[in-house]
Amino acid sequence: MRKELFALVLDDEHYDLIVNSMIEMKNKLTREGRYTDAVDEALIKFLSAKKKYI
Repeated sequence: MRKELFALVLDDEHYDLIVNSMIEMKNKLTREGRYTDAVDEALIKFLSAKKKYI
């Protein structure tokens, strides 16, 4: 069975907002002494995704 692929169309402002939000979440979890593995993985996937300019 094939995985479904999704396309997320973002402008620069929304892209930056998502990245900054994930970084803030990671910092909050670090301050609380909790694991940041899930946020790290999501951030890596988001930043390494192919960009297509329309």
